[in-house]
Amino acid sequence: MGELYGAELKKVTDLQLPDVVVPVPLHPRKQNKRGYNQSEYFATGLAKALSIPVSCDTLKRGSFTASQTKKSRFSRYENMKEVFFIDDERAFANKHVLIVDDIITTGATIEACANAIQQIPGVSISIAGIAFTS
Repeated sequence: MGELYGAELKKVTDLQLPDVVVPVPLHPRKQNKRGYNQSEYFATGLAKALSIPVSCDTLKRGSFTASQTKKSRFSRYENMKEVFFIDDERAFANKHVLIVDDIITTGATIEACANAIQQIPGVSISIAGIAFTS
């Protein structure tokens, strides 16, 4: 899916390509239980199609949060506050970062990731998702 998405993005002539693709991380406990991170697969395919690096280890999820699926919009935002942090700010300094998630529902998760990344000097942020809900 990521490779197909990346191929479509390459067709956009006025698109400023990012310097790095960053998937929304899962908490290690959830990733161990699931066995994979679908956003990471998406990010890897996108990065391959766009010929840019993917960074799966710099944006970290610091706390385990319950599933967002049954929460209200406000509860989702509250649940995601200060959940993410950057392991090495130099990795994103003065770069255009593309944050990717599988499904964007309210945007709370992607916003929490962006809030962590935007603290880095000179960073610009774009987002992408496979699907969204309305």
